[in-house]
Amino acid sequence: MRIRLSDHFTYGKLIRFTLPSIAMMIFTSIYGVVDGYFVSNFAGKTPFAAINLIYPFIMIISTVGFMFGTGGTAIVAKTLGEGDDEKANRYFSLFVYVAFGLSLVLAVAGFAFVRPISIFLGAEGELIDNCVLYGRILLAALPFLVLQLLFQSFFVAAEVPKLGLIVTVASGVTNMVLDAVLVILLPQEFKLVGAAVATAASQLVGGVVPLFYFFRKNDSLLRLGKTKLEIKPILKACLNGSSEFMGNVSMSVVAMLYNVRLLEYAGENGVAAYGVLMYVSMIFAAAFIGYSVGTAPIIGYHYGADNRDELKGILRKSLLMLGIFGVVMTLSAELLAVPLSKMFVGYDGALMELTVSGFRIFGLCFIFMGFAIFGSGFFTALSDGLTSALISFLRTLVFQIAAVLILPLIWGIDGIWISIVVAEVMAVILTFVFLAVKRKKYGY
Repeated sequence: MRIRLSDHFTYGKLIRFTLPSIAMMIFTSIYGVVDGYFVSNFAGKTPFAAINLIYPFIMIISTVGFMFGTGGTAIVAKTLGEGDDEKANRYFSLFVYVAFGLSLVLAVAGFAFVRPISIFLGAEGELIDNCVLYGRILLAALPFLVLQLLFQSFFVAAEVPKLGLIVTVASGVTNMVLDAVLVILLPQEFKLVGAAVATAASQLVGGVVPLFYFFRKNDSLLRLGKTKLEIKPILKACLNGSSEFMGNVSMSVVAMLYNVRLLEYAGENGVAAYGVLMYVSMIFAAAFIGYSVGTAPIIGYHYGADNRDELKGILRKSLLMLGIFGVVMTLSAELLAVPLSKMFVGYDGALMELTVSGFRIFGLCFIFMGFAIFGSGFFTALSDGLTSALISFLRTLVFQIAAVLILPLIWGIDGIWISIVVAEVMAVILTFVFLAVKRKKYGY
């Protein structure tokens, strides 16, 4: 039986409804990790460092998909809760078309500036060429990546999260299979091209398949069709999704800063080690993001329906589960530090030692990470984009930049790994302050 947004959510029902979104986000992260695995082991350390150096730039300009996906979903879910299905579908169509058009402009601009950006990030010699090569192939597929990120949220609002998972799995399998074929079989000079083509092809699948589904008559709550240009809902979606936009932009900017600092302290080895940690972090954070994406339409629906008791129950249940998940993830990170490091960089003893050392410290951040991610998503779902953006902005940019600039001066390279943990602790404190302050306003 399909779980409806209007249902009362027990722990079991909440987990069942959000599980496809969690799996969808985790799987998206895993096939990104596969790229790194094949490139590191078959193409070499320099191409691997190039991917880790330029990928944050790609993610910055792709965040328009997250912005319209999360921000637009909050508006569409609230409109559905108010009982206006026609308006909800009109808004849905508007957000998809605007996001796609904007992504085309960003792809062209990114293609033109990828080389100077690579140089700005500290790339030299062969590293620059590898960054430009990989980056331009991914930029060619950017509009489809934007659609893929956008639809991940709208599949949940349409009450078909399992279909979203199927599309994500299909996209991921495409990437993995092509990685295995192209990176392994192509000559050395084309292995990085093979990895980029595999990723671009997977994004094509992830973006185009949902278009076919939503343009055709379907049994979900949403369908793409005619709409009209309305500035107010576009701006509202941007404001609602500004936290997710700012969060992803900030994470990418911070990743660039971490890479610059690591180049100073440990050269290419530092960037490669950070890349491994980021791959693992992407998977673990994806579980929290997936849960936030999965619960957002429920929160938005019940907020629109003025069901405050359900809002209170969802918040209470979510905070308890996030605490348990965080402890489990940190223990897992500590236990898997050596095998995961060996899987990616076992061919280089010094690099592996650096990676394991960083892993042991970095893993502590997962205890705290989920609360701020959910808190930001919670306020987005309530259409409180400003509060959501403040949590996301301070967590992913201000706290981390301050920490990574100061702590390495005290503890050296270990200070870089500690910075992430300190930033997450500060973000948790901020999140609970906002939840307490806003409690009376939203009645949860």
